[in-house]
Amino acid sequence: MATNMTQAFLTCGRFFMEKQVVGDFVRILKLSRTISIPLQLLQTVSIMIQNLQSEHAIYYMFSNEHMNYLITYAFDFRNEELLSYYISFLRAISGKLNKNTISLLVKTRNDEVVSFPLYVEAIRFAFHEENMVRAAVRAVTLNVYHVGDDSVNRYITSAPHTDYFSNLVSFFRKQCMGLNRLISETLKNPGPDSNSTVTAAVDEIEDNLYYFSDVISAGIPDVERLITDSILMLLIFPVLLPSLRMVAVNHVNQDMQSGVVTSLYLLCCILKIVKIKDLANTIVAALYYPLKSFTKCSGSQVNGYIPDHGFTSESEGTCNDNLAQNNTEGLKVNVPCSSSSSGSHQQSVTMLNNGSSSNAALREVLLEYVTEGDDVQVLGSLSVLATLLQTKELDESMLDGLGILPQRKQHKKLLLQALVGEASEEEQLFSSESSLTRDGIACELDVYLEKIKEHYGVSFQPSNVGSSPRVPRFQVLDALVSLFCRSNISAETLWDGGWLLRQLLPYSKAEFNNHHLELLKISYENSASALEKEVRGFWPDLLITVLCDEWRKCKRAMESSSPPKEPKCILYPPRMFFSEEDIPEGSSFTAGERMHELVKVFVLLHQLQIFTLGRALPEEPLIYHPCDHGTNSRAQTSGLMSVPKPGTEINLVNAVPCRIAFERGKERHFCFLAISVGTSGWLVLGEEFPLKKPYGVVRVAAPLAGCNPRVDDKHSKWLHLRIRPSALPFLDPVKYNPHGKLKTKAFVDGRWILAFRDEESCKTAFSMILEEINYLCEEVHRRIKPSLKLETAIDISSSSAPVSEDSSSHTTPPNSL
Repeated sequence: MATNMTQAFLTCGRFFMEKQVVGDFVRILKLSRTISIPLQLLQTVSIMIQNLQSEHAIYYMFSNEHMNYLITYAFDFRNEELLSYYISFLRAISGKLNKNTISLLVKTRNDEVVSFPLYVEAIRFAFHEENMVRAAVRAVTLNVYHVGDDSVNRYITSAPHTDYFSNLVSFFRKQCMGLNRLISETLKNPGPDSNSTVTAAVDEIEDNLYYFSDVISAGIPDVERLITDSILMLLIFPVLLPSLRMVAVNHVNQDMQSGVVTSLYLLCCILKIVKIKDLANTIVAALYYPLKSFTKCSGSQVNGYIPDHGFTSESEGTCNDNLAQNNTEGLKVNVPCSSSSSGSHQQSVTMLNNGSSSNAALREVLLEYVTEGDDVQVLGSLSVLATLLQTKELDESMLDGLGILPQRKQHKKLLLQALVGEASEEEQLFSSESSLTRDGIACELDVYLEKIKEHYGVSFQPSNVGSSPRVPRFQVLDALVSLFCRSNISAETLWDGGWLLRQLLPYSKAEFNNHHLELLKISYENSASALEKEVRGFWPDLLITVLCDEWRKCKRAMESSSPPKEPKCILYPPRMFFSEEDIPEGSSFTAGERMHELVKVFVLLHQLQIFTLGRALPEEPLIYHPCDHGTNSRAQTSGLMSVPKPGTEINLVNAVPCRIAFERGKERHFCFLAISVGTSGWLVLGEEFPLKKPYGVVRVAAPLAGCNPRVDDKHSKWLHLRIRPSALPFLDPVKYNPHGKLKTKAFVDGRWILAFRDEESCKTAFSMILEEINYLCEEVHRRIKPSLKLETAIDISSSSAPVSEDSSSHTTPPNSL
């Protein structure tokens, strides 16, 4: 079939050449008076070009100026269908371009291209409101750029065609402003479709950046410079950097917050996707300048576009091609002393707070987000630092100047210096005092600082460029240690901080001082204490499972080559529950989220403690083996040593008769039994066999943990029980999406009200539940004990002793939870 189709098109091509059909098409178009003829003609020619395989046929189609005539014909583009066919027609032509065929579509004078209708007409629609049109135009331009014709390249990088690149960035800036307004609206009025709307905007933002990257990859001289200058002058300097202002969290409004969030995300995306060395290094150099360098920046224009001083809210005006300036000269940057700094790190504290807050360098503002910002600001700042760390276009000396050059790269550089005789003392190679030389940092940095001053007109002096090379690194370390001591930051964000720390210090505690170690230890002990309380919470039966699962995930995340979260996660703040007040009354689901959060924080801090001791992380947390459950008489007597399923036979000798109504007006008689087996437990309603007493069959079973038994205040024969789900739904990826939302309706706790024959029977059932809950909680606590006490965990791992503990029989605990 394919062979026959190819032969048919070859035959058709020869016929068109012999009969001059394309010329006839042009004549018909000139005589046409209805819209149907141009529509059919463009569609026919597009299909023909797409299917041409013969080079001779392509040469014929593109010769005699027929294609250029069709390209420049004055079609009535008010008809959307006609515009669609026309853009497809241009795309079809561009798909056949190479160094030979492109010469047929250009006009030259003295070997220089003076006219290129395909390119010029295509970019007229580069900013069309229809996304499909814009995508097709980009495909046309990329096909042109990747031909590699020198004369064509000179043409597109000459005036006025260079405006296309600055216009691209201006259009991209408008999209960034739109994203900022969307984020602001989401913060003010979050709705059920907020995430999907933000995701669509983010996808479009990233598509634009990938287009920039594809354009640069064509390797056209001057294009990289044009795009770099436009991004810096139209977006980075006037919009993104001025938005990085630090104010008290409790005074920040949604517009200002959204500006910070959007700017941090966009900086990450630009660095990650648009891989230009000059762009990346200039952005890093700009971080040495204070905020006022850009908020009071001169109103220099690029191709008629006026820079914006920070994001504007929707109420401040709409985005257009000439966005109005937003005066933010009164904004302040407050950088207080880091609580984690002392001793040998005193210099870094001084540098971080030197002078007025408006004089603080932007790199210090990023660290201030880590130590004092809210969860989104922390995650955004960490994402920027992680992105810089992974940006291969950055010179290592620039990373060292920021304080984020990994220790292993420092040692590699110093080793090379030692081998060629540049190091003054080889014994300092692996010392915590070592760093790249100040001259090495200054040399590369000064080049870009001078470029910012001379080329981009930033007249302010950068902050602390001449300080000790150790100061930036100590600032970063102080900020990260301070972060791990904060209790109002989500576990996922803390994991990003842990990843960054592991990247910077792969050789454990070489650069920690005693104060750092003490702070980390206190934070770990507080986390262990909070986790210990969860043993008697809603979900002790799942605590060990969650602990082991999160241990493996955290270890994998810390040892990964990339951070745990993508930069776009900045735009989707996680849900957090940190205090008892955050848990609605009776919600086991919310309590489960809180337990999960506490476990993740504990796991991170525990692994950091092992890391600071220079030990390798074990594959699993240190947990004692299960003990012998035979001592639990109720479990042994009942014959239930696993999950009781409906229909399972059970010995009801220890059960208490009761009544319960699962439907209004339909009371049923059961035998109630509470059973615990190791770290599991159940509430069982059994139905006794009439002819085989005391045996019966399980009719209903529910989790024992979290049942919160309570005798009714007015009816002493009634026992109230909370019935929570048997599993945590947010741990199931099928039911939970990446942004922390249930895909299905959240589980709701059930309620049982059991009616007993007398008060004594009710008290017996109540005491039975308390005893079994205590058995369960005691076993959970016994098994996780070595993880809660770091010294015990280290001793066990060092001695290679089996993780077990002699367990005596249970003693009856007091009747309290």
